[in-house]
Amino acid sequence: MAKSVPGVFLTLLALSFSLSVSNHAAEKLTAAPAVKKAAPAVVHISVFGQARGRRPQVFDFFQFPMPDGSPGEPVRGTGSGVIIDAGEGHVITNHHVIDNAEQITVRLDDRRILEAELIGSDPGTDIALLRIEAENVSELPLGDSETLEIGDFVVAIGSPFNLDQTVTLGIVSALGRTSIGGRDAYEDFIQTDASINPGNSGGALVDLEGRLVGINTALISPGAGGFGNAVAGNVGIGFAVPSNMARAVVDQLLEFGEIRRGRLGVLIEEVSPGLAQAYDLEELTGALVTRVLEDSPAEEAGIQAEDVIVSVDDEPVDDPADLRNRIAFSPVGETVRIGILRDGDRIEKEAVIGEMQPLAVAGKISSEKLEGAEFGEIGRDHPWSGRVQGVEVSSIEPGSRAWESGLRRGDIILAVNREAVRSVEEFADTVEEQEDVLALLVQRGGRRMLVVVR
Repeated sequence: MAKSVPGVFLTLLALSFSLSVSNHAAEKLTAAPAVKKAAPAVVHISVFGQARGRRPQVFDFFQFPMPDGSPGEPVRGTGSGVIIDAGEGHVITNHHVIDNAEQITVRLDDRRILEAELIGSDPGTDIALLRIEAENVSELPLGDSETLEIGDFVVAIGSPFNLDQTVTLGIVSALGRTSIGGRDAYEDFIQTDASINPGNSGGALVDLEGRLVGINTALISPGAGGFGNAVAGNVGIGFAVPSNMARAVVDQLLEFGEIRRGRLGVLIEEVSPGLAQAYDLEELTGALVTRVLEDSPAEEAGIQAEDVIVSVDDEPVDDPADLRNRIAFSPVGETVRIGILRDGDRIEKEAVIGEMQPLAVAGKISSEKLEGAEFGEIGRDHPWSGRVQGVEVSSIEPGSRAWESGLRRGDIILAVNREAVRSVEEFADTVEEQEDVLALLVQRGGRRMLVVVR
């Protein structure tokens, strides 16, 4: 008996649906190939050490695996890492994962456990490099983070909450994120909504081709009163260090065993709408020079206060953070072309990159007048955090020269000899220029006072 028209229609519809499902299954969107390529190179890291009490850190918002505690108390922490060179045994992770560790072990994808040697680390970018000795291991070399675009799918691989290797999927939510850690941090974060939880730190952020484009670093957990809190967990905002920045750090650690940052010698600020109007600027990009330090590469190059730096080697400068990163990772001694706007004219200067002294990393300032004190960015738990700009006295030795001058732990230094200071770097540069008395404007509790250091 012949089928009715409705019956034939339903049969054709069912056949069409079946073919559609079959085609979809054959061409499904999946991250599995990227995971299969990348996951074998992602490792679990365990660190052992002794608590040293509360430690002032640049990256105070990360979930530190080495918790605060009574000095001498045994502590253990965990994180993740990525083997970027199997032949040399190089493993990249976060500085905060291994900070203060006395013993570091790496568990491979095949569950082998190996001792790791610390080659070097950089608090400013939160990158550390380890070395292991093992055969038959997988690697995932650092890729090119410049290929990323907002909206690209990315996969985060690591060991959150001490679980075995875990994979999460998301997109690139933003690029070039700054002002996340502290002013001593060198930031150009990839922001992603791929879940990054405590323990993911140091793990891989890969694209759908399985290329390593970032090193997972931090998460925001405002529900628990801050960043990177293990109790609150992930709320969809995570950060990763771009692979290109990580590569620059790794190259220096391998060559020098430390980071040698470039220095131009200018104090800069953002080009706000008001400043753009005052200086007749067409765009809100670049970095406005507010001060040129004496005997600096910038002074020798002829750069002046009120210049707007708009390019380095013909590459546009987006903002002060962009300029700071570009100069910091320029090789010391290299000549760079600095494009500036001055009085409406575009001109170019050549500057020889100097070497920045690691004052901000060490926390100490090379001045005998301030002997006994250490300085850092204003801690997020400080009562004046977010309310003033300055430098916090993070520790001070009773009876030292700085102590006798009147400085105390927790003081916020706002200015030196009437020059505002907004970071440890600015503070160090300003102090170095002063030959005589230091007049420090200090915020202590609810009052401001002048501390004179001779």
